[in-house]
Amino acid sequence: MSDKQAILTDGAPAPAWVFSQGVRKGPLLQVSGQGPQDPATGEYLHPGDVRAQTRRTLENVKAILTAGGASVEDVLMFRVYLTKREDFAPMNEAYGEFVRENCPSGVLPCRTTVFVGLPHESMLVEIDALAAMG
Repeated sequence: MSDKQAILTDGAPAPAWVFSQGVRKGPLLQVSGQGPQDPATGEYLHPGDVRAQTRRTLENVKAILTAGGASVEDVLMFRVYLTKREDFAPMNEAYGEFVRENCPSGVLPCRTTVFVGLPHESMLVEIDALAAMG
C-alpha cells in the first residue's frame, strides 16, 4: 500500500488551514474544491461572471493536477458546485471549452453538477476533481 502525499503548488490559491490542495495515494489524485481565486493574491476574481469564474477555477484545478503529476486527461470525475441554476449554461460553455482543450483523447471526464451555497459570497462556482494516473 502506498503512502498518502499532500500536493502543494503556488500555481493555485493557498489551501485553508484544515485541508490540502490535493492528495495523491498510489495512482489516484484528489483535488480539493477550487474557486475563482488569483493564485498569487487569493483575491476572488470576476465578480458576477460565472463563465470567467469557471475558467479561473478550472485553471486552479489544473495547476494542482500538474503539481501532483497528473493532467486534465487523467481526470475521471469533476464535481461542479454552482450557486444559481441560471448560471448552468454559461458555466457549461466555459467548462466544455476547457475540457476539449485539455483532453486530446476526446474521452471527456465524468461530471456531476449541484446547486449549493458556497463559502465566500462572491463565489459562483467551485470545482473539485479525481484523477487516476498510469
